Amino acid sequence: MTVHIDETTGPPGRPPAPPASSGGSEPPAPPEFRLPTWRLALTVGVVVLGGLLFGFDTGVVSGALLFLKDDFQLTSFQEGAVISSLLLGAAAGALWSGRLADRWGRRRTLIAVAATFTLGLLLATVSAGFWTLVAARVVLGLAVGSASSLVPLYLAEVAPARLRGRLITVNQIMLTAGILVSYLINLWFAGDADWRAMFGAGLVPSVVMLIGLLFVPESPVWAARRQRERADGNGSGNGSGNGSGVPGGDRAGEPGRFAAPRGMLYEPVVRRALLIGLTIGAVQQFAGINTIIYYAPSIMSRAGLPATNSIMYSVAIGVANLLMTVAAIPLVDRAGRKPLLVGSLVGMAVALVPLGFALNGVFGGASHLVSLVSMGLYVSAFAVGIGPVFWILSAEVFPPAVRARGAALCALVNWAANFVVGQLFLPAADALGEAAVFWFFAAVCVAALVFVLRVVPETKNRSFDAIQRDLEAGTAAARRKRRAASAPAPAPMPTHSPAPVPAPGPLPVAHD
Repeated sequence: MTVHIDETTGPPGRPPAPPASSGGSEPPAPPEFRLPTWRLALTVGVVVLGGLLFGFDTGVVSGALLFLKDDFQLTSFQEGAVISSLLLGAAAGALWSGRLADRWGRRRTLIAVAATFTLGLLLATVSAGFWTLVAARVVLGLAVGSASSLVPLYLAEVAPARLRGRLITVNQIMLTAGILVSYLINLWFAGDADWRAMFGAGLVPSVVMLIGLLFVPESPVWAARRQRERADGNGSGNGSGNGSGVPGGDRAGEPGRFAAPRGMLYEPVVRRALLIGLTIGAVQQFAGINTIIYYAPSIMSRAGLPATNSIMYSVAIGVANLLMTVAAIPLVDRAGRKPLLVGSLVGMAVALVPLGFALNGVFGGASHLVSLVSMGLYVSAFAVGIGPVFWILSAEVFPPAVRARGAALCALVNWAANFVVGQLFLPAADALGEAAVFWFFAAVCVAALVFVLRVVPETKNRSFDAIQRDLEAGTAAARRKRRAASAPAPAPMPTHSPAPVPAPGPLPVAHD
């Protein structure tokens, strides 16, 4: 029996929402089939190990690289390749994960992701040289990119609307915890310079995730769409039912093919969802978060603070990131997504301005202290807002027929922006100075603030159908506004003065 979660209702006290008019409306789940609390907790606990491995594989290389570069005699270019190969693999994984999740189902795709994590960590642990290590990092990148979009997507589809934001934020907590755990493991094995053990430690959660996924349910949303497509196909007999109300969709009854028609990505509502998801995904990286995560010790050293132990500084940043992400859990479903985005962007912009001045030495001997405080405030503002909220929105704003592909595209843009910023930060800092670069990040935050205030809807405690209706209403309003702006102004009515009436002439005289 398929387990369903009732997503047709909004917050307590609100009447059930009618189906959205969008072609990809949510199939109503029978309310009698609910996931028990204990099983929901177990399911979330297993699936968010993908977030933990996401963070672990991103952060572990920072410590391992200190030692493996001597073992393999790596050049600076090769060191950069070891780091960037994961980002390129992640972009590819994010690109394909949505299509696979639509064809195979969320659960089976997540099992493949866990197996990929395990394979990549094994390859990294036994690497015999540079090329083997790069191959291992590409494999890990495929898993990281897939997990970055699929884990929030799966959590969004199994969670009740009132808990959806908090459960997706648990994944973000596990991501930041994974980064922190990787730093602590690096610290633990640094004394022995055992970089293989640093990578090998990740095998524990990857194997636990692989085994645990065998016992979690399929996404009720995907399962309901599959059942409806099969019923439509059996009922019509023409093989044209697609379960999404979109003509020309996948043929019903064909196992594993539940992808939406490609043209649906160009529908107005989906375009608006893409605008929101892709923009917030790019802003999350172009606001500079990974320059702080990757280069914090170098930044503090240039500000005058002796960087005698780079791993310890990384641990401090990781602790701040984790604590503020935990603080976001009760806020995403109480304060809402949009207020958190606004507060986060304001806090990040405010923190980046004094950081730039400190890097210019404006504060003299206190510059290193100002830098440290500014980075702490910046990371805190990021972790409580745009850090988790981006992943929540990317799993919420798309219609079900394109939700997996839409979330995958958002993750792809996020990883591509991550790669671009990571590659350009040091050259830009050398050419323009670190202060100018961080002020650019502050300007990005201000521009994003305007975008959020004008475009991003509030989604807290909203069913998927209600979110789609909000997007449709916003799309229709924007269309009317554009029409009104482009319509020619009506010509003024001509004003004609009445023609003058000629004065009567003399009456004719009658003659006899």
